[in-house]
Amino acid sequence: MFEAMTWVDEDVLLDVLNSTPLVDGVPQDLLADPAEARAWLRQRGGEGSAQERDAVREVRDALQGVLRGALPVSALGPFLEGAGCRPAMSEQGVEWSLDVLPGRAMSVGVVLAWDAVRRARPGRLRPCANGECRLFLLDRSKTNRARWCSMAVCGNRMKARRHYQRTHQPPAG
Repeated sequence: MFEAMTWVDEDVLLDVLNSTPLVDGVPQDLLADPAEARAWLRQRGGEGSAQERDAVREVRDALQGVLRGALPVSALGPFLEGAGCRPAMSEQGVEWSLDVLPGRAMSVGVVLAWDAVRRARPGRLRPCANGECRLFLLDRSKTNRARWCSMAVCGNRMKARRHYQRTHQPPAG
């Protein structure tokens, strides 16, 4: 019944997951600086408060752990505490609104979006196959065979690395 209700779209889900990239080999947190985080959150439909920033960082870290297999799915449960849905009639029919504690709408929405993706497209939200990359991808391909967050960056690096290893192997002998 609530499958279509995510309140956060897939792109925001990916943005949250990918807010801890490696830049020149150094881990970054795009939500670490309060002023930058406020703008980042607002650009994605959030309110930009300090409470929201903290909640989104916490849910991001937990969700990254779940997707990498380091945490059980139950680790996401606490982020849904106090959340509820309220129906109302409109000209378009029944519309649902999310009731959450202040500063928690985006973090709850991220968990709901993750669950909607997990149900609708099992196995398609996953970490990049490049072990040196910290990003995630949502495989929207027909064959579900995408492996890298970016073919131009990680895919090219991995293919170039494998080619180098194949062509620079000492002869067996």
